Amino acid sequence: MKRIGYEIENPNLDVIFGALADPTRRAILSRLASGEASVKDLAEPFDMSQPAISKHLKVLEGAGLIERAVDKQRRPAKLNARAMLEAVAWLEEFKRFWTGSFDQLDDLLEELKNGDSHD
Repeated sequence: MKRIGYEIENPNLDVIFGALADPTRRAILSRLASGEASVKDLAEPFDMSQPAISKHLKVLEGAGLIERAVDKQRRPAKLNARAMLEAVAWLEEFKRFWTGSFDQLDDLLEELKNGDSHD
């Protein structure tokens, strides 16, 4: 699909943000930030089955946000924060925009407060 007037810089961003859109997957990532965990460990706080958690893990793995190893009969998951760097970099562009916009608004409000004319 071609987007008119826009370049697709990083198609993986769609996959990353899609994975992050689900609150269960975000909770799983938060849990994995403290260390690797098995499907059983990850399913414990949720009211869902281990196969349902495994589906969430597949989405996260497909987005590159987690890695899974084989350890005998279990497949522990661990966070791969490198993939999030792409999303963070994209969001940083907007942070710079909004910071600049708020700085301009602060300057304008200060001028108005001091009674300076803005001709």
